[in-house]
Amino acid sequence: MVLNKRRIGMTELEITTLGLGCASLAGIGSGVPSEQGRATVRHALELGINYFDTAPQYGFGRSEHLSGDVLRDHPSAIVSTKVGRLLRPFHGQRNIGWVDPLPFDQEYDYSYDGIMRSFEDSLQRLGMNRVDILYVHDIGEMTHGAEQNAHYWNQLEQGGYRALRELRESKTVQAIGLGVNEAQVLSDALNMGDWDVFLLAGRYTLLEQGGAPVLDQCALRGTSVVIGGPFNSGILAGGDTFNYMRAPDDVRTRVRALSDICARFDVPLPAAALQFPLNHPAVTCILPGPRSPTELDQIVAWYGSEIPSGLWEALVDEELLH
Repeated sequence: MVLNKRRIGMTELEITTLGLGCASLAGIGSGVPSEQGRATVRHALELGINYFDTAPQYGFGRSEHLSGDVLRDHPSAIVSTKVGRLLRPFHGQRNIGWVDPLPFDQEYDYSYDGIMRSFEDSLQRLGMNRVDILYVHDIGEMTHGAEQNAHYWNQLEQGGYRALRELRESKTVQAIGLGVNEAQVLSDALNMGDWDVFLLAGRYTLLEQGGAPVLDQCALRGTSVVIGGPFNSGILAGGDTFNYMRAPDDVRTRVRALSDICARFDVPLPAAALQFPLNHPAVTCILPGPRSPTELDQIVAWYGSEIPSGLWEALVDEELLH
């Protein structure tokens, strides 16, 4: 199967419309053997996927190590990682959601020096001398609360953004953006400066389209959007989790309604979930997070399913789509 490519903002980067999110490979919720993680990255390359996203937070460095083991031998691969967290050595027991993380803890820092240090540390963990896209990770009230986020936003506005701009102007990275779970942060960022691409997880999916207004803003500004979490952490792919927690009853009811209409058109619900975000003109790529080559093969099959236009119209008629 030939994967289409779309351009990142006004840059020269062209990424496949299906990418590989490497958070799951670090073992969130359940363990992923290291060789299985590497095999998943290798298989993505074999399938023609050219875009790979990771971050220091994922397994506290484990995801960057695993993905770098494979990607450093493939210079044509387009790689993104994230800044805003510095990793520090840690001793002790924790309940943090990651299975078998590396022995580090995280310290938030969105300042000029923090961004530069985070970037350099990521290059060392990846074992690479370049990263193509650099995202500011998880800045926003959802992660930090209103008061603390105001402090971190000031760090980004007063110094962190300057660091990102310098890295882009020197061609050290090709594109800069934010990687977040809340749409309002992206609107605020558009008022701060000039961004090439945003990674928005979970807020523009078949299940919820609260991020639609900011995606419209991005389309007008020429800022691309990568959609992470197209299955809303599992509920749209046969799982029972929504936003990484057990799905509430109202979400389950809405998913059943979506599934019933998809069945009328003989379309698997996960196929519709994968392909829906790509209908928006700002969206460049969808970024699911398989845990194995087998899961990736299933995602590629869903991605290649034919979706009749009547399905989208029916979902709009039933007020299940914005």
